[in-house]
Amino acid sequence: MQKFDEMYTALPYEFFSQGREIREHYKTYDAWLARQPGDMMRKRREEAEMIFRRVGITFAVYGAKDEDGAGTERLIPFDLIPRIIPAHEWAAMEKGLVQRVTALNRFIHDVYHDQDIIKAGIIPADQILNNAQFRPEMMGVDVPNQVYSHIAGVDIVRAPDAQGQAEYYVLEDNLRVPSGVSYMLEDRKMMMRLFPDLFNQHRVAPIAHYPDLLLETLRASAPPATAEPTVVVLTPGMYNSAYFEHAFLAQQMGIELVEGQDLFVKDNFVWMRTTRGPRRVDVIYRRVDDDFLDPLAFRPSSTLGCEGLLGAYQAGNVTICNAVGTGVADDKSIYPYVPKMIEFYLGEKPLLNNVPTYVCRDPKDLQYTLANLKDLVVKEVHGAGGYGMLVGPAATKAEIEAFRGALLANPAGYIAQPTLSLSSCPTFVESGIAPRHIDLRPFVLSAKEVQMVSGGLTRVALKEGSLVVNSSQGGGTKDTWVLKGDLPVARS
Repeated sequence: MQKFDEMYTALPYEFFSQGREIREHYKTYDAWLARQPGDMMRKRREEAEMIFRRVGITFAVYGAKDEDGAGTERLIPFDLIPRIIPAHEWAAMEKGLVQRVTALNRFIHDVYHDQDIIKAGIIPADQILNNAQFRPEMMGVDVPNQVYSHIAGVDIVRAPDAQGQAEYYVLEDNLRVPSGVSYMLEDRKMMMRLFPDLFNQHRVAPIAHYPDLLLETLRASAPPATAEPTVVVLTPGMYNSAYFEHAFLAQQMGIELVEGQDLFVKDNFVWMRTTRGPRRVDVIYRRVDDDFLDPLAFRPSSTLGCEGLLGAYQAGNVTICNAVGTGVADDKSIYPYVPKMIEFYLGEKPLLNNVPTYVCRDPKDLQYTLANLKDLVVKEVHGAGGYGMLVGPAATKAEIEAFRGALLANPAGYIAQPTLSLSSCPTFVESGIAPRHIDLRPFVLSAKEVQMVSGGLTRVALKEGSLVVNSSQGGGTKDTWVLKGDLPVARS
């Protein structure tokens, strides 16, 4: 098999340096790949697909139907070539993530208590108080450790800075119910199964202990004076797109996977129905959106939650992870203010930069956005999954004009960002090895302390030239290797 640099030369910032030299941390892998038979990667990919299908590692595609009209489930595409991050880059990124998530949790606590950041004039009051994710029911409610986002998935991209040097930027904060960690874990297991010799040649930081850290975080978030907290995972059910992950994490942590109908509230405490009678629940790792958690408090028609859950939560008798109302901090219109939050709450300069962002509710930003739609990425502030967005350079004139109308009709519903030259990574596609754009979602756990495994979910835009990495939009995943010179060779 040929080396990467013999196959193509259009790979900025991940595999090659600016001087077109192979970056040091990829050299061992490049040499290994060059020694492999030409059909090896294709055979390994077929093996991986067979195993993933047998295990049932799928995601549901909302709105998609098969030939019988039923909803479709698909294997999330898995790429065999790992994304490799050197130790010093990860160490800097980890510090920035801890700083950012700490400030965001301070912000959410402040929003539901003294609102000092509003009083200081840093964020306009209406951007918080009129936010669809702001929950007045949480005003004055104290939560354990003053932590609201116990599990955060922060999307990071690597792109050129003003001087042309590659830098990590935060693209988005996912603080409500971030998903994808099961794919991170399963991708690593698959790589170790298919290529055990590679792990003998690289010192890769382990990630298999993530479920242990997650359970530790959830238990540490229990109401005070709870000696042996009972923790459950609350799922909307098997038709949810991330159901595999819900079941997987419950199994890995050794705790119960429950639906709303399995829970009930009595005397302001939450109980779980079991074959041995009711059992009190202390911590709920919810994978259900706020609106569906409690039909008495939010959406009356919801059958996914539990009646009276909010009252038990407000009384401090159960912890919900992530907290109700956390979404006020991951709204895309709040994202531009995170650097100011870090300075306001921590008195520090941000270690990870935001992508420059135009808030379209601001008349000047709106004017600039409308004049430059063909060059910008425009996103709905409440959008997710790659939907409701315009990628200007890839859009037709008709698509741009249609989006212009939506933007004019509701400027406050959108933000805009420059189209970044996202880094590419070697990816095994039908035509062979080719560059594809990637991002990274590390998972940050917060309770009495902030911690994470060394790695994350690398998502890859499998369509040539595409910048959209979401699985719902045809994206795939690959294993993320964080190299650690002071660690033993990874075995788990």
